[in-house]
Amino acid sequence: MKLYTYFRSSAAFRVRIALNIKGIAYQSIPIHLLRDGGEHKKPSYRAINPQGRVPALAVDGPAGETILTQSLAIIDYLDETVPEPPLLPRDALGRAKVRALAQVIACDTHPLNNPLVTGYLKSVVGASQEAADRWYAHFIREGFSAMERMVGAGPYCWGDTVTVADLCLVPQMFNARRFKVPVEDFPRLVAITDACMALKPFADAQPSAQPDAE
Repeated sequence: MKLYTYFRSSAAFRVRIALNIKGIAYQSIPIHLLRDGGEHKKPSYRAINPQGRVPALAVDGPAGETILTQSLAIIDYLDETVPEPPLLPRDALGRAKVRALAQVIACDTHPLNNPLVTGYLKSVVGASQEAADRWYAHFIREGFSAMERMVGAGPYCWGDTVTVADLCLVPQMFNARRFKVPVEDFPRLVAITDACMALKPFADAQPSAQPDAE
């Protein structure tokens, strides 16, 4: 498999964790989101992913190589094709709960803090850097406040087994800390992140461990 990735991308971080947990070897192909105006905007990458985002995962399909996009869809594919260890609970109710936790981050929190959004706020809407920072912190805290009340007893988001919810939480916590958003009000989420980062698949997937890290 080939993973088109960027070391700081939260969505790519999620997929790197999943690949590591599943024990799947892959080739990392860095797509720099800042250099030369953003390599993800170039026609050569748009031909791979029309959205121009990372990650994208190249896999072998019936008709040859095919490209998968959107991190949660990629993780679902990996979980279906390499079922052990599972990233969702065995029971339908548990799966629904875990998917809801993952989507608090992947659907309701991270998209509002994506550089495409914060960049638009500054370049088009005319928001100051201070206003953009307040926007960023507000939506991080909104998502984390809900998730803090939704997670289970631990040590992970849903009991004693890592799930896709953890794969979404950890990169978002990295982002919060990188942009100096206080996280002291979310002790459960901090503890879950620490428990996850003690595991090799998470540690090996973190931004600083990537070949394109700067």
